[in-house]
Amino acid sequence: MPEPVIAVLLPCYNEEAAIASTVAGFRAALPDATVYVYDNNSRDRTVEVARAAGAIVRTERVQGKGAVVRRMFADVDADVYLMADGDATYDAASAPLLVERLLSEQLDMVVGARVSQATAAYRRGHVMGNKLLTGMLAQLFGRSFTDILSGYRAFSRRFVKSYPALSTGFEIETDISVHALELRMPVGEVETPYFERPEGSESKLSTYRDGWRITRTILTLYRIERPLLFFGAFAALFGLLALLLVGPVLWEYVETGLVPRFPTLIFTTGLMVLSALCLFAGLILDTVVRGRREVRRLAYLALPAPGAG
Repeated sequence: MPEPVIAVLLPCYNEEAAIASTVAGFRAALPDATVYVYDNNSRDRTVEVARAAGAIVRTERVQGKGAVVRRMFADVDADVYLMADGDATYDAASAPLLVERLLSEQLDMVVGARVSQATAAYRRGHVMGNKLLTGMLAQLFGRSFTDILSGYRAFSRRFVKSYPALSTGFEIETDISVHALELRMPVGEVETPYFERPEGSESKLSTYRDGWRITRTILTLYRIERPLLFFGAFAALFGLLALLLVGPVLWEYVETGLVPRFPTLIFTTGLMVLSALCLFAGLILDTVVRGRREVRRLAYLALPAPGAG
């Protein structure tokens, strides 16, 4: 079998201080791979430094990591894709392990689960936030990863070319994880060291703003991918509330033959109508989602598994 074509993808924004060592690390770890740096409107010398370090540098003008990932996945043609950040926090020496695991087990994604090597590697609140979001994903979709927010991942060609990449910001890792879980792809995890940023490199992640965006993404994806359960929960809520309110009205009617509280009766009737609408909306959308999932699955299966003969 011919050797697989490996592409290292590094999205970057203002990483002049770290990009040279990042490119050098991945070139040393994967000497046969092509390293691509996709600059996202940096205002420093990221482009010049990355090019001098030996990377192929391209530019994505639409701001946001999701936009960069969408462009990288669309433009680069390879058998194996290794994605990391350009801030020198991920261990380049672990790259061969991620690639070997992907090929030997014919997986579609291997996540580099971060093991912190310094107290300052994670910003305050990020560890707890990651655990909460990981647990939420497991509750909503039945299974999860230990580190859904890791940006260090190896992908197969069929994953990359079947992934729609609709997210725009740092919620892209969550979206990628859900895509793999939803199509029940074979995936794995490898623990990798996670380092502190070098001096002069600053995180672009906003703890609260991006945490809210990631949480909103999970809930939105749950509404899109699990519409029957999502709208069914509202149907049950409206139906239960209507039954609780109409009980006393029906009791009075049985005892007296009168309905003195018409506003309550009208309100409960409206709640029952809303409950029925939510239930039917969930049923209809569940059929649509099933058809859309089948189309995505067929697009995914149109390409061979990594390492397949």
